[in-house]
Amino acid sequence: MFVPSRIYNEEHELFRSSVAEFTAKEIVPNDPEWEKNQMVTREIWQKLGENGFLCMQVDEQYGGLGLKDFRYSALFIEEVSKSGCAGPAIGFSLHTDIVCPYLEHYGSEELKQRLLPDCVSGKKILAVAMTEPGAGSDLQGMKTTAVDMGDHYLVNGSKTFITNGYLSDVVVVAVKTNPSLGAKGISLVVIEEGMEGFTKGRPFHKMGLHSQDTCELFFDNVKVPKGNLLGKEGEGFKYLMTELAQERLVVAIGALAAAEGVFTETVEYTKTRMAFGKSIAELQNTRFKLAEMFGDVQEGRMFIERCIELHCAGKLDAAMASMAKQRMSDMQCRVADECVQLHGGYGYIWEYRAARAYADARVQRIYAGTNEIMKELVARKVLS
Repeated sequence: MFVPSRIYNEEHELFRSSVAEFTAKEIVPNDPEWEKNQMVTREIWQKLGENGFLCMQVDEQYGGLGLKDFRYSALFIEEVSKSGCAGPAIGFSLHTDIVCPYLEHYGSEELKQRLLPDCVSGKKILAVAMTEPGAGSDLQGMKTTAVDMGDHYLVNGSKTFITNGYLSDVVVVAVKTNPSLGAKGISLVVIEEGMEGFTKGRPFHKMGLHSQDTCELFFDNVKVPKGNLLGKEGEGFKYLMTELAQERLVVAIGALAAAEGVFTETVEYTKTRMAFGKSIAELQNTRFKLAEMFGDVQEGRMFIERCIELHCAGKLDAAMASMAKQRMSDMQCRVADECVQLHGGYGYIWEYRAARAYADARVQRIYAGTNEIMKELVARKVLS
């Protein structure tokens, strides 16, 4: 139906097939149970690791495959998101493409040797903690502190809306090491499961993404070794801004694939649903709506593939990544809403994919930076 991709070669397509097969066998059948439990199992993380689907970019010396081609990650995100299992898709991609790079790029050799092999195998699950109850997207307004105690930091505070939070073993936490310096006083530390004073709240019962564990994290005089500092003290805000471009591209890829998945399912539904003596696909309103959605998804595909090309060449800037995140998540919500409408009353029933797609899509416009902030970042480039 859609124009074939122009950025993937034969090896990429073989990889896509293996991800699709794994998703159909190991993820789709289990997602309903995971939704009831509000989280996936540790078993699926280990199966992902066994099949080489986690942290593929990590160097071989740390147990990874050394695949520096981001297109493999993009294909993994696409196939899992396209299946309609948005909760697992977000958790897996956050682990591999959002949190792991902080360890790779800014962790000490000791930290990488100790943690990365278990991240690749799925034994340890990663999360990143930036958002706070009273700060939201305003990272400079965070209140979590890390006080220098000589050979360690003493961390106090809390974080909220943390993806993979409940199952997490390793968390990259944004803290204030010098509250008087604003953004220049922010640092990143690694807090690990089992550290005294580190506790987790119960998983939130969310509107959507029911199989994705999201919770609050609490830090009460947590002793964090100096070796768990990522990069240099006071450089955390810069590191966050550097890595956010890939994070927002990851969200955009998932949004596009999810929209494509629910659209494709809805096309088939309209061919079989009868009304007024004919399939609803034969009604002009249905046909016009399908044409509009098809155009939205196809345009999105061409735009995102260009963004992937730019990212692979090291040329995707913050404004372009922000535009991709904003436009694709807006489009995803629009398509999901239209698909619900075309399903009629059944579109409001949770067992139908359109209902889940609608509920899962809404948060895409909020996390990784709200779409209002994305527009502000784009506007700054326009006016510069």
